[in-house]
Amino acid sequence: MPPAASVVVTMTTLGIIGAGHIGSQVARAALANGYEVVIANSRGPETLSDLIDDLGPGARAATAAEAGAAGDMVVVTVPFKAYASVPVEPLAGKVVIDTNNYYWERDGRVPALDEGRATVSGLLQAHLPESRVAKGFNHITAKDITTDGAPAGTPGRRALATSSDFEDAAAAVEHLYDQFGFDTVNVGPLAESWRVERDQPAYVVPQTREELVANLARAERRAAAA
Repeated sequence: MPPAASVVVTMTTLGIIGAGHIGSQVARAALANGYEVVIANSRGPETLSDLIDDLGPGARAATAAEAGAAGDMVVVTVPFKAYASVPVEPLAGKVVIDTNNYYWERDGRVPALDEGRATVSGLLQAHLPESRVAKGFNHITAKDITTDGAPAGTPGRRALATSSDFEDAAAAVEHLYDQFGFDTVNVGPLAESWRVERDQPAYVVPQTREELVANLARAERRAAAA
């Protein structure tokens, strides 16, 4: 794993590319923790007026490129099949949180994923070579992001996983998780991020740190169903 750059702990703006269930809930949690949010979808900022009204002060709509440029850290939460449409240059040099999962029924077949030769977040990292991608928020249902958090040290506090090829990116996700009320388990490099994806024991299951560690160890890499 490459050496860490300075860990981002003074972020003030979160860029969010994707305004669906996960994106809108991450936005709510970020706003509740004092961040400003710049959020984009694929249809244009003018279509987000209702969401911005609901989110309230501190949130504004933008294009994907503008959201990427504005964010101190950027969340990519588009359907996996659209990952190649994520703007590259505005995200250069930034930590990018990838929430995506591969659903072949929706995304179409990707042999490299079906055969275990790649990972979802690894493909996004290849698309964003100057960014530092970390997996995050992919194994929690959207509504739980704003309801299941608890202060640090709370017995039974829910844990979420991250993974990255960059230590500072994983640390930035851990910091954000803690602010939102979750413990963190670092899975390791993106090559191991499949352990927390669809159909694995850790996927969308409320679990403590210890339970998450055990579920990650139980993961088995399987080919996608025919």
